[in-house]
Amino acid sequence: MTSSTLIRGQKRRTGFDWGQPFVYLVALVIAGITIAPVAFVWVNGFRTTAQLNSDPGGLPDPWYFGNYLEVLSSPAFWTQVMNSSIAAFGTTLGVIVLGVMAAFVIARYTFKGRDALYAMFTAGLLFPITVAVLPLYLMLRSLGLLGTLAGVMIPQVAFALPVTIIILVPFLRAIPVELEDAASIDGASRFGFFWRILLPLAGPGLVTVGVLAFVGSWNAYLLPLLMLNDESTYTLPLGVQFFSTQYSQDTAKVLAFTSLAMLPALLFFTLAQRRIVGGLTGAVKG
Repeated sequence: MTSSTLIRGQKRRTGFDWGQPFVYLVALVIAGITIAPVAFVWVNGFRTTAQLNSDPGGLPDPWYFGNYLEVLSSPAFWTQVMNSSIAAFGTTLGVIVLGVMAAFVIARYTFKGRDALYAMFTAGLLFPITVAVLPLYLMLRSLGLLGTLAGVMIPQVAFALPVTIIILVPFLRAIPVELEDAASIDGASRFGFFWRILLPLAGPGLVTVGVLAFVGSWNAYLLPLLMLNDESTYTLPLGVQFFSTQYSQDTAKVLAFTSLAMLPALLFFTLAQRRIVGGLTGAVKG
């Protein structure tokens, strides 16, 4: 019996692995580094600016709810929430519809240039949106879309398609061909198979790409900054900048506005995190 076998046997008998505490410690440190700034913003939104100046690292004493109430009673805040919602849901819908149709063709059809087409979408991951800012601006200006939410949604859909197709293609390829043959025997058309069988089976992947597209659109800053020039069309990230400039002396109120601006995306991502993990796992297995 080798020494490694003896060590494994001892671990099984004792039920303790010295590697486990280290893993938990690293996970706790990373979680703390991630959560601490968010918690700082949230908690200090319940303080006054005078409290922040006197004790930046302290807790609210007493708790002050006026900052959040003033932000929530502002019509501009709810206008920006509506604009962000329109942009995020429009982007998500476009990403899912166009992404699943393109992924279906790449995954289920055999044609000349299929691999090159898939490689082109993969190469799209190498080009961030900042690289195409000037051509996008000129193109959207010629189309008359500057200053509109459509001018934000269309580029966001285009730049989200590469990762969407990379996630969905393995999902659709993993669906057995026998299901499609059985559906065709039962009289189902290509579209019938796509709509009734393939889409429900690809549900985890669709949820994954939808959540990623929604959160990415909600948090987008650079593209709305360049494309939106009217305060009535501002999304929340632009609203945070405008609000922080307007109330630069009232730090606590700015923190309250920032907290409320990031809350929807944070909740959406938290509630759907299991679906995201499941979708990415399925894509890797496929």
